[in-house]
Amino acid sequence: MLAKVLNCSFLDADDFHPLLNKEKMRQGIPLSEEDRIPWLEMLRDVLKENLVLGKTVVLGCSSLQKYYREILRCADAAYEHGSYASKVQFVLLDAQAEVLAGRLKKRAAEGNHFMPVTLLQSQLDLLHIDDAEGIFKVDATLSPQVIVSTIQALLVSKQAID
Repeated sequence: MLAKVLNCSFLDADDFHPLLNKEKMRQGIPLSEEDRIPWLEMLRDVLKENLVLGKTVVLGCSSLQKYYREILRCADAAYEHGSYASKVQFVLLDAQAEVLAGRLKKRAAEGNHFMPVTLLQSQLDLLHIDDAEGIFKVDATLSPQVIVSTIQALLVSKQAID
């Protein structure tokens, strides 16, 4: 919905996982750094291609740790490591574990996701948000329309400041 409102492309990071990663997750095996880093680097390269072409893109991605987000921020050729001033912006759709588990179960039951709910806690254990990064936090229990409007307003206010 956000990509549609912003008139840009939407990319789901899960579509970029190699089959081996998807199979590990399907079996309930958490990904290792060796699994994640090449995937994040591929996503960075896709973002970089879009930025070079002057395109906006919305990427749905579980960039759970600051280091992972730093890899993605480097898609911006002008990015200075650790400055957090990048054309790549992050939004955390914030919800309690129970809400996420319910949504994940529903998606898995519909055949729309390969990760079992048993891996959710390992994902949440990895999640680390540093307030210095300037990540937008939006309540994921709001309606999709309100979430999109909120993100849009946050992006507009950020552009006004920059």
